[in-house]
Amino acid sequence: MRHAIRMVGLFALGLPLIAAPNVIAFAAEGSGAGHATSSEAVFLCEITLLLAFGRLLGEAMLRIGQPAVMGQLIAGVLLGPSALGALWPDLQRAIFPSGPEQKAMIDAVAQLGILMLLLLTGMETDLSVVGRLRRTALSVSLTGIAVPFVCGFALGEMLPDTMLPHPERRLITSLFLGTALSISSVKIVAMVVREMHFLRRTVGQLIVTSAIIDDTICWIVIAVTFGLALHSRVDLASLAQSILGTALFLLASFTVGRRLVFFLIRWTNDNFVSEVPVITTILVVMGIMALITHAIGVHTVLGAFVAGMLVGQSPILSRHIDDQLRGLITALFMPVFFGIAGLNADLRVLGAPSLLLLSLGFIAIASIGKFSGAFLGGAVSGLTWRER
Repeated sequence: MRHAIRMVGLFALGLPLIAAPNVIAFAAEGSGAGHATSSEAVFLCEITLLLAFGRLLGEAMLRIGQPAVMGQLIAGVLLGPSALGALWPDLQRAIFPSGPEQKAMIDAVAQLGILMLLLLTGMETDLSVVGRLRRTALSVSLTGIAVPFVCGFALGEMLPDTMLPHPERRLITSLFLGTALSISSVKIVAMVVREMHFLRRTVGQLIVTSAIIDDTICWIVIAVTFGLALHSRVDLASLAQSILGTALFLLASFTVGRRLVFFLIRWTNDNFVSEVPVITTILVVMGIMALITHAIGVHTVLGAFVAGMLVGQSPILSRHIDDQLRGLITALFMPVFFGIAGLNADLRVLGAPSLLLLSLGFIAIASIGKFSGAFLGGAVSGLTWRER
């Protein structure tokens, strides 16, 4: 077994060297059918590398008690400008070109993957537990946003003018800093909670529910901040659309939407003779609900998560269907999404001492603020010391 893993590892590590001449040659082609072939070859090379490195490093993280997502992020960093780009910049640019068309291809796979992750997380969410924890989740979410937001805003007010892009618009910078330090990535939260086997526990349900509330609130805050940045005033129409639209969407989803989803899954299962028709129906429901939340000005992950919650309550949903979706998501989409997140991080900029110190300060404020804020919300809600 160890020998097999070692051989796979050597293959993955040597793949860039083997593929380099062909990839660079493909990238050099400029038009017509040659350009189409180039795009396809580069895309396949990107997917293959992200899957291989993500799987190997994810496996390594799991063996030391960490979630696989950490390894997938590190894989992206190693394949990005921070490592491969520093050692062999021509190869890195050939495999991961910066052109918008090529980036759009790999980004589309990643974004579809994260919607499917939230779909799967919603399917594993126990609505009875969420209903029982709704007040606690709201309390944890609000304090978990408020404390780091205040810290980030205060930091923005104290930064010297030389570090601001537009010193005369300090308020906008402070609002952006507060939002950036207070927001939770529900994508990473959901993945970590699942991989640490906490999703079936009450505290895991609480964490994911709080993260969904965080995500929704922070998109509203971002809408306010963008309104101030672009128009020097709050866009009340956009804000009202987001708040009222989200409320109506949730109300419709858990009343009429629940019955409609149940009907569609049952009808598809009873009347279609083709393979895995229920999975197709589930993905269509996810896409429609994600588009609805996008239309009302909230992130598509909310629609995917709610779709998963409704699908998970279907009385005819089998373990087999759940396993099929899980295999596709964890084997293909997750390494690509989190690998791209690592690719987008250029750690070379931290070579400047001032930026390194500022980055460490941001991390400290975000970590301490988020932890203390959530801890305070848990205390207000009556959680035990260990739970909060």
